Amino acid sequence: MDEAMVAQVRRFNRVVTQQVGALSDRFLARDRPLGESRLLWEIGDGRDVRSLRAALDLDSGYVSRLLRSLEAAGLVTTERSTGDRRVTLARLTAAGRAEKRLLDERSDELATQLLDALDGRQRDRLVAAMADVERLLTAATVRFAVTDPDDPVAQHCLRAYAAELDVRFDGGFSLDRGIRAAAADLRPPNGLLLVALLHTTPVGCGVLLFHDAGPAHLKRMWVDASARGLGLGRRLLAELERHAAEAGAPAVRLETNAALTEAIALYRSAGYTEVPAFNAEPYAHFWFEKPLLRQ
Repeated sequence: MDEAMVAQVRRFNRVVTQQVGALSDRFLARDRPLGESRLLWEIGDGRDVRSLRAALDLDSGYVSRLLRSLEAAGLVTTERSTGDRRVTLARLTAAGRAEKRLLDERSDELATQLLDALDGRQRDRLVAAMADVERLLTAATVRFAVTDPDDPVAQHCLRAYAAELDVRFDGGFSLDRGIRAAAADLRPPNGLLLVALLHTTPVGCGVLLFHDAGPAHLKRMWVDASARGLGLGRRLLAELERHAAEAGAPAVRLETNAALTEAIALYRSAGYTEVPAFNAEPYAHFWFEKPLLRQ
């Protein structure tokens, strides 16, 4: 990694932590540090503790300590869910809701003070830059995991993929009509199903089918609407290509529908070239292939 880039990231982190008050143990002039205040805000109208840990990427022990401190202050209550005793729910008390309102007011004041120090053009630049940074940091948070096709996360992705194509394709879409892949085909060594996760939320997927020494077949590539604009499609495609190369495939090939104009543009820009039809997929209008560098 370029040393100048790393140094810039570190400088940015130092400026931001100072400006938002993260260095103080009295965030926004309250008697608690940033971690407790952020947890209070995330609880909102009520939240299960597991989702809090996932959303904030925090260790379970640390979250427990924060919750105990907030409970001792009379701001939060925790209880077991009546529907599932394994789930712990956190809720704000009346005092907690009042504290959250105060934190929102002071956060708005802090943001206003920061913007007031700049002229109109500078404010526009800062807000636009912040939006870019937010998108890029969100993109950097996404991780990829090879997932069993029977896993609920994988099933969610495949259902979402089919539902979107059913809306976008003329005449709809059904997995049963197209070339099918059994669950066994999506498990190594026959193939794999790759899921993109933002914290614990699935936001994308793709399938590879391996054919001995022949090209790997890429299918079921999908990115959730909430994660588009983050460059996730390109990253997902590159990750699938990496897995194909590691499996010894000389190339990746795929078919796609004319309605998926964004996907077609992605494939072309990623080095895929159009080839003659190599299967009888009823939903396909284009067939593409890309040679891979062997690992």
